[in-house]
Amino acid sequence: MQEQYNPSTIEEKVQEHWKNTKTFEVTEDESKEKFYCLSMFPYPSGRLHMGHVRNYTIGDVVARYQKLQGKNVLQPIGWDSFGLPAENAAIKNSSAPAPWTYENIDYMKNQLKMLGFGYDWSREIATCTPEYYRWEQWFFTKLYDKGLVYKKTASVNWCPHDETVLANEQVLNGCCWRCDTEVEQKEIPQWFIKITEYADELLTDLDTLDEWPEQVKAMQRNWIGRSEGIEMTFRLEDSDDGFDIYTTRPDTVMGVTYVAIAAAHPLAQRAAEGNAELTAFIEECKNAGTTEAEMAVMEKKGVATSLNAIHPLTGEAVPIWVGNFVLMNYGTGAVMSVPAHDQRDYEFAHKYGINIKGVIKPLEGELDLSKAAFIDKGILFDSGEFNGLDFQAAFEAIDTKLSAEGKGKRQVNFRLRDWGVSRQRYWGAPIPMVTLADGSIVPTPEDQLPVILPENVVMDGIQSPIKADKEWAKTQINGQDALRETDTFDTFMESSWYYARYCSPHADAMLDPAKANYWLPVDQYVGGIEHACMHLLYFRFFHKLLRDIGLVDSDEPAKRLLTQGMVLADAFYYNNKKGARVWVSPTDVVTETDDKGRVIKAIDNEGHELVYTGMSKMSKSKNNGIDPQAMVEKYGADTVRLFMMFASPPELTLEWQESGVEGAHRFIKRLWKLAHDHISQGPTSELDVASLSADQQALRRELHKTISKVGDDLGRRQMFNTAIAAVMELMNHLQKAPQVTQQDRALMAEALSAVVRLLYPIIPHVTFNLWNELGHTDPIENVLWPEVDEAALVENSKLIIVQVNGKLRAKITVAADADKDTVEALAMNEEGVIKHTEGKTVRKVIFVPGKLLNIVAN
Repeated sequence: MQEQYNPSTIEEKVQEHWKNTKTFEVTEDESKEKFYCLSMFPYPSGRLHMGHVRNYTIGDVVARYQKLQGKNVLQPIGWDSFGLPAENAAIKNSSAPAPWTYENIDYMKNQLKMLGFGYDWSREIATCTPEYYRWEQWFFTKLYDKGLVYKKTASVNWCPHDETVLANEQVLNGCCWRCDTEVEQKEIPQWFIKITEYADELLTDLDTLDEWPEQVKAMQRNWIGRSEGIEMTFRLEDSDDGFDIYTTRPDTVMGVTYVAIAAAHPLAQRAAEGNAELTAFIEECKNAGTTEAEMAVMEKKGVATSLNAIHPLTGEAVPIWVGNFVLMNYGTGAVMSVPAHDQRDYEFAHKYGINIKGVIKPLEGELDLSKAAFIDKGILFDSGEFNGLDFQAAFEAIDTKLSAEGKGKRQVNFRLRDWGVSRQRYWGAPIPMVTLADGSIVPTPEDQLPVILPENVVMDGIQSPIKADKEWAKTQINGQDALRETDTFDTFMESSWYYARYCSPHADAMLDPAKANYWLPVDQYVGGIEHACMHLLYFRFFHKLLRDIGLVDSDEPAKRLLTQGMVLADAFYYNNKKGARVWVSPTDVVTETDDKGRVIKAIDNEGHELVYTGMSKMSKSKNNGIDPQAMVEKYGADTVRLFMMFASPPELTLEWQESGVEGAHRFIKRLWKLAHDHISQGPTSELDVASLSADQQALRRELHKTISKVGDDLGRRQMFNTAIAAVMELMNHLQKAPQVTQQDRALMAEALSAVVRLLYPIIPHVTFNLWNELGHTDPIENVLWPEVDEAALVENSKLIIVQVNGKLRAKITVAADADKDTVEALAMNEEGVIKHTEGKTVRKVIFVPGKLLNIVAN
């Protein structure tokens, strides 16, 4: 065994062994308990970042730990390889997205292998390949056949200069990111999947996900947004026409003083005829933000329509306004406005001089509307026959009356909207629908799938190549001329079922049900909490669709979810001659700190004095990303992995500190040296447990307590940092242990054999090597986790702290089961105790079994 730890040599050899022996390739094996460990797959952006490293290290630690439990472990990897960034890169580099994507995949694959992740590379997938998206297209046609897919007109961001649809991220301050033209809202036909048909099940099944973070489940509950209310009809004044609104607060209906409708509502369009002010306002609304975040902060504006609606209960006429805060794609596009009991309505009414009528008063005290609306539930007043009712009683009474008169009905609504999967971009899977010459729309026949996206294209930065190429869209269905759909799928489509494709990636079908049902559901899923309301919801939705089409048996795609925190790093900048900030990489900065470790001065390699802005998320914009490859080349993959797992609990943010990386490197070198010193002394005899001395028993007890704790930390608790801390503490004991007798050395052999297995999931290269050097012939990944010797945990004696009046005066060793009288008698014979109790009266003796004896004397 070489004396010095050399990570580059060790890691290269171990990775070559894994490759040659296909260590991590698995097949279905009914004789073993399976374990499917999955980390959210990466987008091939070009280089790994530390967020990737943390995510995949967590998954790898879990997978390797479960493999040492004797399970059949699947840990696959692939590439979420469609999407807008590839288009942007292709435009910037005068290239096509495909070669850029495939080059990045090759590069990042080597980076993943460099870090030693134990993936089954035989199952690798890339979502941009026809072999993958063929089955997504097939599945979409099946959903269409089941009535779960439809096409309708919906609003998009439209650049009138480039004549193209923009993603939300391409709209900067209301303008096109390329040409700075003001963006409009345009109505165009788009494809949707009926996720709302599964809203109830998606909501109720959250209660079965016992091993998902409560925060994620709460976010999904809010996103699905189940509410129970009443849909009621307001009739237009002097007309038999009407329109519906939905409210969860029917108890406030007697306080309605106006109705607000969306700019896209048919009534708004009718009222705008001959009304220049309203026409201009509707145009203005087309260009306003449509996200909830934008709606929350935008100024609430409106224009009266000159139309009135008839209140369904009082028969009174109330004015109809067009409001920029009402959207057609939420609810019915119309809301009843109760200024006294809704803050937004209150502010709008004050702004435009609309009447405010209070109809709910607090349970205690008087109603005060002088400064704000009263939005709590209370008791009805000034509400006719409903006076004196509380919320629930009023809900029931108003529901009964409206239902009897045919003006309303109780209804469950969801905040969740159907999933719009159309994207007017090129680099995505073509939507497999065609329009026939007679205008009818049908799915692409199965024998014409996949509809292949051409890869040899030129990006002009304006129009999608498949929209620009009129010949590409031409096809024939049963001898009829037809045109293909030129929209492509939302990339969330690919990431919603990739986990299932890994189970049978080479099947000539979407899934092989037998293999899928062996591996699924995923036992451990790892990824960021930022995906809680999009990917993770679609992920769950797709699994239910797969189930209902007969491809899987389970109801949910993943049993356990771990959401890892972000990786933070120091950020520094200086102002250049033009006053612009120039961000400097932390690796190019020399800092001075005060006695509390706070940065007081920072200078870069060129001598600029820098401003330190603290820790922030690693990002290109602040140039504070740390290159994982550089760290691996400097310290080794095991060191980077160890730091990632030790620096913070997995769900919290991790602060990148190179001093911490250096500390992790020192620890591995300590382990190496301890093993080297032991091995260099030659073979050891078998440990005679029955003949251990008291000190040896104590050391072995620490060893087996550590085995127990680390197993619990890695398995049940998933607190990787405390597992590592426990091994570090054990290492302190081992380094101090004498190595004189054969028993000493035999005990060290047992301890090192255990330690390398405890650390194998985290630092697999060095422990693989040490395992072999310790004389084991079977590779470490084929052995089992060390067993806890329960007998070793039994303590024959206890160290008791003896105090007099709360101050330490002696330490005594007693039998583990010694009672108070025995301990007290031994303590009273200690010199320190005699000295401080002599001539005093013992008033009380406090005994904590196995820990403490406190003598109170005066």
